[in-house]
Amino acid sequence: MASTGLASLDQLIGSDGYPDRSTILIVGPPGIGKEALGYWFTHSGLVQNDFCLYNTRLSAKEVLQDVKAFNVDFSQRVPFWFSSNGGQLKFDVNDLSGLSYNIKDILKKNSDRRIRAVTDVLSSLLMLNQPDTIYKFLTQLFDDTKQYDSVFLATLEEGMHPPQVLAAMQQLFDGVIELRLYEEGLRVLPLLRIRKMRGVPPQPGYYNFSFTKTGMEVSAFGR
Repeated sequence: MASTGLASLDQLIGSDGYPDRSTILIVGPPGIGKEALGYWFTHSGLVQNDFCLYNTRLSAKEVLQDVKAFNVDFSQRVPFWFSSNGGQLKFDVNDLSGLSYNIKDILKKNSDRRIRAVTDVLSSLLMLNQPDTIYKFLTQLFDDTKQYDSVFLATLEEGMHPPQVLAAMQQLFDGVIELRLYEEGLRVLPLLRIRKMRGVPPQPGYYNFSFTKTGMEVSAFGR
């Protein structure tokens, strides 16, 4: 297993983290903290000397600024940046074939280590391409990544895509973690659900969650 980097989330999944050779999708509205799950997952890998790839539509500098807000420390070790600016490779959201080639090449060159790949570009790709093009792209990419000891984690913006596209994207991934906001009177509560996870029994219930100085706290909904 590959630890999520968050002890409470590892415990909730019930298997000490994400399954090996799996693909994980984090779905939720803007600003709820989807990217933080990617930050902690990357940090956990860096600590364990895994090879960590971070593919972002933003600049590396922008991501590092956001990382600090969640008390994740990238000061000692940093991932391999595949970003719009400031990374080892430059990411162009309009170059789908270049994205595919570069990710596959990076994975192959680092196949002697466990690999953790995190990306926040999925919604951008869906906005610029036909959904079936992205389905085919991901299907082939996942086939390639699962040749190695790797876990691939992606975030997806809820509310930006038609329901059928969102459902199809969730079907492609081995695990789906759903984040949502629940309004209760004047309170707005962030909730988390393990919608599915390969090798883990179904967990239909929602859980309260909050980010802390050391990671994330999770509790049963309503407590």
